[in-house]
Amino acid sequence: MRKFLPWIIVAVVVFFIYLWVKGINNTAVSLNENIRESWGNVETAYQRRNDLIGNLVNTVKGAAEFEKGTLTAVIEARSKATSTTIDPTNITPEQLAEFSKAQSGVSSALSRLLVTVEAYPDLKANANFLKLQDELASTENQILTSRTRFNEAVKPYNNHVLTFPNSLFAGMFGFKEKAYFEATEGAEKPVEVKF
Repeated sequence: MRKFLPWIIVAVVVFFIYLWVKGINNTAVSLNENIRESWGNVETAYQRRNDLIGNLVNTVKGAAEFEKGTLTAVIEARSKATSTTIDPTNITPEQLAEFSKAQSGVSSALSRLLVTVEAYPDLKANANFLKLQDELASTENQILTSRTRFNEAVKPYNNHVLTFPNSLFAGMFGFKEKAYFEATEGAEKPVEVKF
């Protein structure tokens, strides 16, 4: 029995190391899937906004003839925003910055559109326009919530893959730090609304 005791100890130690490394990997996989789900929710919220923009533009176009530049800016911003995509398995700060910039363009164009519409009392009273305006406000809140939940999903993942000794094995398994969704440049300044 003494002859096999060192082999038994080695086997037990190897088995526990295997379980520990397996736990690191499986936890990282689970947390990464939470991030992918959260990112899907962010994209869904932005897609909802982009879908509503088409309806809003058509409603406004049908109810009033106004500055074509504003309408064109909204359409172009929407097009640019829908063409920017991110792979949720490899989110980098640069990709998030590009995505945020495109979405910021949509927000800016929408603000100009809504301010321009203020000059058209018939349009403001249009029930379809008012409903779309409410839907856009609701969607902006959903986007904020989705981005917040995405950041909440990134934090435990980053904590898991960056803390020692997990960081030794996480890198070997291909798990890298994920970027947080950050505010666009200049977001700390108040928005100036002109009528």
